[in-house]
Amino acid sequence: MKFTTTIPLCLLLAACAGSDSDTTDTVDTDVTDTDVPDDTDTPNDTEEPSMDVPDVYDFAGRNGKESSVSYGGQTFRHLLIADLDAYLDGLTADLVGGFTPDAGDIDAAIRYYIDFDPKTSLGDSLLFEPSAAPALQATFGDVGSGTSLRAKIAGNDAVGQHIDWNTDGIVGWPGGPSPTVLVEDWADAIDAASVAWADGTYALDPSGAPVESVLVTASGLDYGQLMQKFLLGAIGFSQGADDYLDDDTKGKGLLASHVAAKGAKYTGLEHAWDEGYGYFGGARDFPLWTESEVTSEDSRDSMVADGKIDLATEMSWGHSRNTAKRDADAVVASNFRETATNAFFEGRTFLAGIEGELTMEQMDELKGYRDLALGAWEDAIAASAVHYINDTLADMDAIGTTDYDFGGHAKHWSEMKGFALSLQFNRMSPMTRTQHADLHALLGDAPVLEGGDLAAYEADLLAARTLIGEAFGFDPQNLEVW
Repeated sequence: MKFTTTIPLCLLLAACAGSDSDTTDTVDTDVTDTDVPDDTDTPNDTEEPSMDVPDVYDFAGRNGKESSVSYGGQTFRHLLIADLDAYLDGLTADLVGGFTPDAGDIDAAIRYYIDFDPKTSLGDSLLFEPSAAPALQATFGDVGSGTSLRAKIAGNDAVGQHIDWNTDGIVGWPGGPSPTVLVEDWADAIDAASVAWADGTYALDPSGAPVESVLVTASGLDYGQLMQKFLLGAIGFSQGADDYLDDDTKGKGLLASHVAAKGAKYTGLEHAWDEGYGYFGGARDFPLWTESEVTSEDSRDSMVADGKIDLATEMSWGHSRNTAKRDADAVVASNFRETATNAFFEGRTFLAGIEGELTMEQMDELKGYRDLALGAWEDAIAASAVHYINDTLADMDAIGTTDYDFGGHAKHWSEMKGFALSLQFNRMSPMTRTQHADLHALLGDAPVLEGGDLAAYEADLLAARTLIGEAFGFDPQNLEVW
């Protein structure tokens, strides 16, 4: 698949001004481009020139020696979130197998990821395993030099975020805690539940039977799902939307310099764009993945066909896969994946063809790519919240029947809540803070599991679905099937 986009002639000429003509095209050294331009690809009096956008996210370095693409910190944080999720997934089995933690042990295990220490932990083995093939890397140090999750949880970046999350708190959770405090509270709750399990005290589901997972509470919260989905939003989406792709803080994001330091392989602006793509999470060759590959696998042995998955280049992490999942479910085409991926690749290709700081017109062009990428990314998060509203409604319909699955109900509700909480981290979101408050008033703080409030809560969930649909302009038919 080759992406080609047509841009205004005046912008293309401005982008090339002062640069060698061969900088407008990026040579992809990882794959062979079999698309050979014919005469119809040559600009003429009636046709505007086009950018040759690569299929692989790789661009020549400004120093002429290496690739200019670098987002290792973003990949490392995706890995930390995935490895934490793998740890939590195995916790119940460990407890059933006889593991008896003391108070604080599980909290410390979770904070190992939150406060990851490269000085002591880079040699530790990975728990996370890609779905398509074994990982090329065996330890954290094989992936990168290390970083923590805490430093990038919304509120902990010193400059650039549009809300002081540590002071104002989030919308949608009782007490309005900061994102960091909320994650720590969940870690404490998992710790307490694990100690109780070891002592033979289990949460009970509405039927009075012990809950099968230590991560699930009697009230129907699944802390594992809440933790994973919220971290993807409070770190990945927050950093992508409110930092690297934002343009409200001098020297950061799209306002970073596009002049490379002497000997540097990238400009600050190129690096910011790459880090935004890193948090989006698509593999380097994401455009070449088929829809079925994206929806069924988190990885593809395609960059170097060696039977292993390079976690730095061959993984599709986090929200990137949700763009394809929601597209696959839509009955009216949504094109979240294509829109976001095209815009990320086209914007980066555009930057690669510019020497020196951007003109106002060029910045407007770049913001257009940003708006498309970020908009489709957020659309997929919102559509995923709708998806789990629908799953929760189906779970509620099964209450009182032999088909009812309490664990599944808790899982779906918590995924719904985690995705919905994630929507508040974009300064340019179509949803206001007041709308976020309205949404979470409808979603509530826990699922309704039984009793006379079921019908009222079903109505609230349908109203929440409509609120999201109207805010994001979703087709009503998709709201029903996502």
